[in-house]
Amino acid sequence: MSAFPPLLPKVDAVLVFDGDGTRLAGKYYGDFLKKQQGEKSLEETQTMFEKSLQQKIGGIAARPDAAEIVTVMGRTAAFAGGVNPGGGGGGDVRVVHVGPPGESELVLAYLCEGMYDALAHLMGGSTDRTMVLDNLELVFLLIDEHCDGGIILETDGSKLASAVLLRDDEGMQEGGMDQGGMPQGASQQGLPPGVSAGDMTIGQAFRQARAQFLGN
Repeated sequence: MSAFPPLLPKVDAVLVFDGDGTRLAGKYYGDFLKKQQGEKSLEETQTMFEKSLQQKIGGIAARPDAAEIVTVMGRTAAFAGGVNPGGGGGGDVRVVHVGPPGESELVLAYLCEGMYDALAHLMGGSTDRTMVLDNLELVFLLIDEHCDGGIILETDGSKLASAVLLRDDEGMQEGGMDQGGMPQGASQQGLPPGVSAGDMTIGQAFRQARAQFLGN
């Protein structure tokens, strides 16, 4: 008997790539790569899998609301996003969901589209490589809110984005405030001294606005 309801969606991996195929963030679940490992290390096996995945999806732009499906090393993968028009390194990021054997392609596409929508919410509508790299802490929080141990927890984009910002808020409150009214550790995660508002990332701007509100 399975420990989980039979209709509860599960995934083997949630990955975020840039337009050049570099993994920016992601998590693998379970041990599905061990079957492919052989004498290779786990890191080498992951690299081999991701290269095979990129060979299938490279150059293909999938609409945020219409994920594409490919098969890689016996696994079904759904992805949304693609390269920016006009090319250039580090284009629009891709969100990829790798499913276990037998998982519905429609389910995987739905999960992928929901996370991509949440990512776009968090990045202020821009899902380019630089924006994602500047806000990786939010991306990893998003993955955790979306999926726990391979079990999908939430698929609605707006709810996921709200949950991520709430967790980020709680993390800043636990760290306390410094004498300047900013969260402790802001020199690493928030707005550094001398940086203008126009240079802030989405996460930094959010923290500054929150700190100003709490200081009033």
